Amino acid sequence: MGKGVPSYTDEEFVAAIRHGDDRALARLYRLHYPMISHYVLQNSGTEDEAKDVYQEGVMVFYEKVRDGSLELSCQIKTYLYAVCRRLWLKRLTEKTRFGGRLDDHEPFLETGAEADLAAAEERDQQFALMGEALDRIGEPCRSLLEGFYLLDKSMQQLTAEFGYTNPDNAKNQKYKCLVRLKKLFFAHYKEEESF
Repeated sequence: MGKGVPSYTDEEFVAAIRHGDDRALARLYRLHYPMISHYVLQNSGTEDEAKDVYQEGVMVFYEKVRDGSLELSCQIKTYLYAVCRRLWLKRLTEKTRFGGRLDDHEPFLETGAEADLAAAEERDQQFALMGEALDRIGEPCRSLLEGFYLLDKSMQQLTAEFGYTNPDNAKNQKYKCLVRLKKLFFAHYKEEESF
């Protein structure tokens, strides 16, 4: 592995993410991305679309782990595949208007992912707080994002803590930080893909 990077079992990944270990989440992200990239590229998608779908899928997994509602009846790999496959087929359906025919070429996977997706789609789409990008984002963004997503602080608390004039200003800053984190995150992957 090099640099003392630990190897995780599925159970260890879940436990580490539940306890706010963003490095474990970043490692999980890298681990299964090639599988989803291959699937999307083989099914009329682009690399950027694969990244978007995978990011959404990891966020579904992340949120279910963090709120304690995930009941994993399969490998994480299978769960992520089922979520991302469903997301991609939904996008293809919206793009092509071919309706349900797109779902016929592969068997349905009974993983619990489908029900989780229905609930996750109602929330604001967030993206996973990847450790590498978070390390590089700098302050106050790092502390602001960690406070909101990992420490469950309210916008009122963050407004007071960071000296914003009102919660709307804090919310705007959080959004800008999220955009910046996403750019850093995808730039990191382009670097890795270029070698």
